[in-house]
Amino acid sequence: MINFNGNIVAQNDNILTQNRAFLYGDGVFETLKIINNKILFLEDHYFRLMSSMRVVRMEIPMNFTMEYFEEQVLKLVQEKGLSASARARITVFRNDGGLYLPKTNEVSFLIHATLLDNALYALNTASYEVDLYKDFYVTKQLLSSIKTTNKIINVTGSIFAHENGLENCILLNDTKNVVEVLQGNLFMVMGKKLITPPVSEGCLNGVMRKQILGLAKKVEGIEVSEEIISPFDLQKADELFLTNVITGIQPISKYRKKEFTSNLAHLLVQKLNESISEN
Repeated sequence: MINFNGNIVAQNDNILTQNRAFLYGDGVFETLKIINNKILFLEDHYFRLMSSMRVVRMEIPMNFTMEYFEEQVLKLVQEKGLSASARARITVFRNDGGLYLPKTNEVSFLIHATLLDNALYALNTASYEVDLYKDFYVTKQLLSSIKTTNKIINVTGSIFAHENGLENCILLNDTKNVVEVLQGNLFMVMGKKLITPPVSEGCLNGVMRKQILGLAKKVEGIEVSEEIISPFDLQKADELFLTNVITGIQPISKYRKKEFTSNLAHLLVQKLNESISEN
């Protein structure tokens, strides 16, 4: 028996009451985009998931190959009739047992999928205003670069953004430098230079971040650099945009009193869709 919202009810399963991802944030995850029954950037997602599991000392099952990973995601997507365009999340969590110290490093996984309206990436040019979130800071450490189920800074930051009429917020690290935004990596354009914070600053080692860095290096006349960005640099920028696998590229139109263009963002979205179509 358990007490749920003041009522004593039967404990029918242990998905929540004993799940370590729920109790301790002892889980890692990947968010995927599927187009025409194909997982985009499958290899990058797979190796990041495996790396994340190793970082938190989870035991990787022998059958958890990239082919198995792909098969399990697509099986669900097909069953739900979402093969044309879908968002899927795979969460891997350590099995039940123990308190902070787990009784086992063996894992289970859970996959869920939802419909996406758009297949290829499209640039949203509507007003998109951001500001800094300074209630809490991201630490400069390896754990910050992987996707764990402990995302309380992103949750409280999203509430702050909503309460202040913002579309997103920029996160800072413990040395007060720019790290990323609540839902992805951050890029800044200054003249002919595209800059994003290095992973060592505490930002997520984003799959879309990797794609954009690769595509931008092929654009003639654009210098690509991973550099520390201070909050003061943001107001000197010509463009700001965020990236993640679901959205692709989202231009930021305004930060405080500064408004931005989106020229390079337009070009990179075009090249991103071309690269997907070629593959």
